[in-house]
Amino acid sequence: MITKKTSGRGRPRGFDIDQALGIAQALFHQRGYDGVGVAELSKAIGVTAPSLYSAFGSKRELFERVLERYVAQNGGWVAEILAQENLAEAIAHLFAQAAANYAANPQRPGCLALDGTRNCSDAQACAVTATYHQATRQIIRDRIALDTPEKADALANYVVMVLVGLSGSARDGMDGQTLKESGEIAAAGFQQQL
Repeated sequence: MITKKTSGRGRPRGFDIDQALGIAQALFHQRGYDGVGVAELSKAIGVTAPSLYSAFGSKRELFERVLERYVAQNGGWVAEILAQENLAEAIAHLFAQAAANYAANPQRPGCLALDGTRNCSDAQACAVTATYHQATRQIIRDRIALDTPEKADALANYVVMVLVGLSGSARDGMDGQTLKESGEIAAAGFQQQL
């Protein structure tokens, strides 16, 4: 439950937005966008549905804020790994780190940005995650293009498909060791294409 801020008398002024985003993030990460309703979000956060709408506008806008928070907290590792000098080693490290990250918390497996709208019926929510997918693909493509510009698009697509596969497999219950082994096989396939 969210502790409400008060001014000493009268009605509460609101609630802790960051704490609310953290609760919503855990729910969306665990069950995806379609798997969590406004009533459940409101109850978990400890506010009424009108208060939730007043603070965030809509469930989709709340999800968008959650993704911004999630990426700010968890998204920097891709660019850091890709900064390595050797491309093949960077991609191998990327897959290994993805496998570890996606399996780290069994209550919230996979990547929220990659899988938060898996099989989602809300086109606008899907568009939000698509923005993050495209940005990540561009970072990967740009790094690959430094070494092999003629294959940058195809190899970036391959890397993104592997990341999506690792995330989805983690959400489906695959353990970290199996994800790691699959990432190693994928890294070997990537290296053969260089």
